Amino acid sequence: MPDDGGGRKIRILTAKVGLDGHDRGIKVISRALRDAGIEVIYTGLHQTPEMVVETAIQEDVDGIGVSILSGAHMTLFPEILRLLRERGAQDIVVFGGGIIPDADIQPLRDLGVEKVFTPGTSLEEAVAFVKQRFGATSAA
Repeated sequence: MPDDGGGRKIRILTAKVGLDGHDRGIKVISRALRDAGIEVIYTGLHQTPEMVVETAIQEDVDGIGVSILSGAHMTLFPEILRLLRERGAQDIVVFGGGIIPDADIQPLRDLGVEKVFTPGTSLEEAVAFVKQRFGATSAA
């Protein structure tokens, strides 16, 4: 099982934030991470940034993976990051993807989004990012 290098299993919260109801992609990513031995908490549809941050803190996750297909990424990602800072939980890594224009990727990275995945990203690439970023020491 992949762990954080200290024997603790990697814990990732996956979330659909906002009014976007298209959840197939986040479910596929969640399953791929789970199949790779990563503990995944999927929050379901129509989450607010506050709900996501509260759940992430309660569940003591290492990272939050957000799927946004609604075009609200320049509002929702910054709000999640702000709330994490406000709650003293800025050590929780935020990453995500969806329909995000190339021109918005660097501004999101500059705000603190660790990684932005765009359409066409392979499951292997997403899993490899999580394992590498969170210090997985073994394969599933």
